Amino acid sequence: MYDFLISPFEYEYMQIALLVGIIVAVACALLSCLLNQLGWSLIGDGVSHAVLPGVVLAYILGLPFVVGALVFALLAVGLIGGVRRAGTVRDDAAIGIVFTTLFSFGLVLITWTPSSVDLGHILFGNLLGASNQDVIQVTVLAVIVIVALAWRWRDFLLLAVDPSHAHAIGLNVGRLTAAVLVLLALTTVAGMQAAGVILVVALLIIPGAAAAQLTWSFGHMMLWAALLSSLATVMGILCAYHFNSSLGGMIVICQSAIFVICLLAGKRGVIRR
Repeated sequence: MYDFLISPFEYEYMQIALLVGIIVAVACALLSCLLNQLGWSLIGDGVSHAVLPGVVLAYILGLPFVVGALVFALLAVGLIGGVRRAGTVRDDAAIGIVFTTLFSFGLVLITWTPSSVDLGHILFGNLLGASNQDVIQVTVLAVIVIVALAWRWRDFLLLAVDPSHAHAIGLNVGRLTAAVLVLLALTTVAGMQAAGVILVVALLIIPGAAAAQLTWSFGHMMLWAALLSSLATVMGILCAYHFNSSLGGMIVICQSAIFVICLLAGKRGVIRR
């Protein structure tokens, strides 16, 4: 048991991976609760894929990956809103148009870019290769997201439950919506380090969905989501280390396994009903 649970973390790169993974897990889990309440899971999927060309362009220009990813995450959010307002396009169609176009552009850029660096880790994450600079970047982004959610979580919850009432009591619904989208962009950039642009959407959806099976309280839901997501991250890192498998993929599998358990055995689960 000691060899399985403790010995992997005697290596410094595993310690860094654990630290970055938990930071990302908590930030993504807290936002996932809000996205689940808003019904915006598909937007999280779109933004997570749309950052790919930004990362590749950042590499070409010699900039930090986080800069390019953040710019294109915000660009994707703006484009989705613009396409929705420009015509009679439904929300899901607008999201699909924007994220598939930007993601395809990123794939084309990867094939055109001669590189000694494996840009494939952008797609699937590179948690084991996280540097001290990555730790700082992820920590700063996660702290911004966590502080913003903690500061205005009641307003965000009212936006999700009843935007008309939120407007009636004087809240700026448009500004709150924009704030959620910016937080989504920041969280996507942070989560990209752990799971890549393909799998980060799982970190933005599954924890909140799992926690929703355990409680009726939004505050408790956020606490459960952070705890379950952190547990899945630790389990995923250990399993990936011992079974020599994809770390990002293993974290998502552990997330899904915990969701199934919560779906069956939670307070709102199938067995209880």
